[in-house]
Amino acid sequence: MLERMGEFFDRRLEGYEEHQLTAIAAAEEFYPFTASCLPMGEGSEVLDLGCGTGLELEYYFAKNPTARVTCIDLAEGMLAALQRKFADRAVTVRQGSYFDLPLGEARYDAVVSVESLHHFPAAQKIGLYRKIAAALKKDGFFLLTDYFAPSDAEEQRLFCELARLKKEQGITDGGFYHFDTPLTVEHEIGALRAAGFSSVRLLRRWAGDTRTLRAEK
Repeated sequence: MLERMGEFFDRRLEGYEEHQLTAIAAAEEFYPFTASCLPMGEGSEVLDLGCGTGLELEYYFAKNPTARVTCIDLAEGMLAALQRKFADRAVTVRQGSYFDLPLGEARYDAVVSVESLHHFPAAQKIGLYRKIAAALKKDGFFLLTDYFAPSDAEEQRLFCELARLKKEQGITDGGFYHFDTPLTVEHEIGALRAAGFSSVRLLRRWAGDTRTLRAEK
């Protein structure tokens, strides 16, 4: 049974962090690695998309306690937990869809997303990636750590299965429902380039199908 995205995660708030760190291969490595790749300058401005409870931010604030981070997530409960955890840090939370919320212009030194964007098709991501590119300062960058489909066939199979489930449940509202539909790395890079990023580098491969990408304008 498909569940609305924000409700899915809020129902699983208790135990969420343990699940992320133990059920996803190499999570204990890629969360701190991602944090280590973010800007370390005093007062760095960072935007975190699909932040959840801010697992990567625990490592980031340990390295850069003066950073100012804006966090966007659909799940209200996740954001409340994040605020409690980082009550002594410069954190701003925004509840809603990062596809719909304005991200601003030339505002951030970096935008980061960890284990969030594997729920959406390439065409939808291209529009978001254009917003991200516009929101970055001149030398800013987008850091994406996520898992990817191992083949075109698997990518297609998952999107077909999502369409089947929506039809079976009579879902026609265009809302966000939790079901994993990762792109291949090649298609993800293609979406980033189509959005205007001129440089996209694969920084690390992790156990399983998780990868870390860095995109620059």
